[in-house]
Amino acid sequence: MANLLSIKRRISTAQNVSKTTRAMQMISASKLKKAQENALSSRPYVEKLSMISSNLAQKVDSDQKNEYLKSKTTGKTLFVLISPDKGLCGGLVTNLARFINELTKESKDYSFLTVGKKAEIIAQRYGKEILASFEFGNTLPNFENVFPILKIAEENFLSTKISNVNLVFTNFKSLFVQYPIVNNLLPIEFSDESDNKTTGVTLFEPNLESLLPYLIKHYLEMSIHQALLENYLSEQAARMFAMQNATDNANDVISELKLEYNKLRQEKITNEILDITGGVFA
Repeated sequence: MANLLSIKRRISTAQNVSKTTRAMQMISASKLKKAQENALSSRPYVEKLSMISSNLAQKVDSDQKNEYLKSKTTGKTLFVLISPDKGLCGGLVTNLARFINELTKESKDYSFLTVGKKAEIIAQRYGKEILASFEFGNTLPNFENVFPILKIAEENFLSTKISNVNLVFTNFKSLFVQYPIVNNLLPIEFSDESDNKTTGVTLFEPNLESLLPYLIKHYLEMSIHQALLENYLSEQAARMFAMQNATDNANDVISELKLEYNKLRQEKITNEILDITGGVFA
């Protein structure tokens, strides 16, 4: 009887776990759709913005270069480390931790700016300076999240403290594949691929010198915003499948426990029948 009660309690516990993980799976699935629409639709815009800014930057004389375009020979590396605030998203956080561990081996002097509770925990392991930590919750990123990150990054870059700023986040490739990457943010290093694509005479209103700073600032904002979107989308995809696996595992445990329960119950009933039969013939 004691075994039957114990198994019954275990079945009840597994059923509660299954309900919880199933609910979390459905929540992530609902968030995933909107996150996917936002992240994937903004990718072409960021790419086009990069191309336009690159074309304009190449037309500026070297002695008139914007401060954000100038390389530095001294200063620390600032890692803007972006992660979820919560766990339960498969190996996403673990993979990010391994990735930043490899990056820091290549940089002797560096600091952190963390976005997400898990990023802060990872950064604390290294005993390095954390310039700021942000937690925006489990909601779709917006531009209000971008401004404080960019403010701290550019202030430190424009001083002599930081020589370059790198965004480290989890990039979304598909529902089944998400992987950590590092993108250079400052100094801005535009690709030369667009050099030969622009022909003819370009007219600037009011002028190139006035237009370029605005475009560069907007490019930086969009780069951070896209990184936040990619990371959020990766988080929801990873959590949805992690919770789906957890639900499937819980259901497997429930099936096994129910089978064991029924066997013991049948055995108990059989023994009781034998006892009754034995008493009759005694």
